[in-house]
Amino acid sequence: MSTVLLITGCSGIAEAAALLAAERGWRVFLSGLDEELCQELSKRIPGAGYSAGDLREEENAERVCARAIEQFGRIDALFNVAGISGRPLGDGPLHECTAKGWDATMSANVRSTFLMSRPVLNRWLERGQPGAILNMASVLAFSPESRFFAAHAYAASKGAVISLTKAMAAYYAPHGIRVNAIAPGLVRTPMSLRAQSNEEILDFIRRKQPLSEAMLEAEDVARAALFLLGGESRHITGEVMTVDAGWSVTG
Repeated sequence: MSTVLLITGCSGIAEAAALLAAERGWRVFLSGLDEELCQELSKRIPGAGYSAGDLREEENAERVCARAIEQFGRIDALFNVAGISGRPLGDGPLHECTAKGWDATMSANVRSTFLMSRPVLNRWLERGQPGAILNMASVLAFSPESRFFAAHAYAASKGAVISLTKAMAAYYAPHGIRVNAIAPGLVRTPMSLRAQSNEEILDFIRRKQPLSEAMLEAEDVARAALFLLGGESRHITGEVMTVDAGWSVTG
């Protein structure tokens, strides 16, 4: 029986994970804010489903879960990828961070994870079904970089995701439900466009991520993600897997 994977987000790491999961024979259901992106990605994945909507809104998260189950009969794994960088809204060093930037970043990165996980967990508990949740953290939650990446709302939101992940893992382990997080370094995605065009940052990344000597590719993170979502990691829960090409151990 193939794994049914629900992914939030339709670009970057979410896109790479969806395509890789499909290659492995998993069935994929997508959810994202941009309906056009969801539709385009679903067309590239045979049998995929999607439901577009703002996952910061409770009713949308509930609807996504219901539609995935309607299409596939169940959900086996949830990958919470959807999130934002709050920089365009005013995220930055705390003394400069706007309230709008703070609230938007927390809502997109933490509230959406909470709202999407809740209906999935309720279905699993009702059915006595095991499952796996993987939440998107960031190396910036525990390995800050003050020169180029002083986005304090973003770092705080990803720290909250890690704390939530560990609390969930402890509570749901007796039910056969695993909850882990993945913490990437700097990855080549639509969210990192600012960095991709900045030669100073690119030079910094060559030294900060010595295993890649460049930004990571989304598929590098997706491969680790599918390990944590699949049966090979059936005895792993409450972990934060760092996929950062050496960022967190390099000065």
